[in-house]
Amino acid sequence: MLEKRDAHGFTYRLHEGSQMVMHHHFGGQTGMPVAIQTWVIPPGGFEGSHHHGEDAQLVEFYQVLDGTGRMHVGAQTYEVGPGDSVLAGPQDVHELTNTGSTELRVLVVWGPPGETDLSPYGSHQISQRLRAELPD
Repeated sequence: MLEKRDAHGFTYRLHEGSQMVMHHHFGGQTGMPVAIQTWVIPPGGFEGSHHHGEDAQLVEFYQVLDGTGRMHVGAQTYEVGPGDSVLAGPQDVHELTNTGSTELRVLVVWGPPGETDLSPYGSHQISQRLRAELPD
């Protein structure tokens, strides 16, 4: 299956934030227990401050593809740019804001918390070994 960039975008507003263009890749039909989306947030735009710790417990992964932004997660604030990733847990109040003069394009993957055993896979083994060797 192929889904071309920007093929199925729609205007959307999250959590009382500003309007953005959202792409819900494959319409949620990936067979995985997550949503995979790309958000395109205009300059000065923002997601809206929120958390997912009540009825719908969700974990959200954000990776900046293009542009710059500021991400608040709990008491932490991160300046983010291309290649940076941020993880927000269900209880974490979080918000993403475009601080640049161009669009902020972000890959967002979200779903319910849970664990999966990835230990049989070589890439996971290498990643775990490298993380154990490197200081934060």
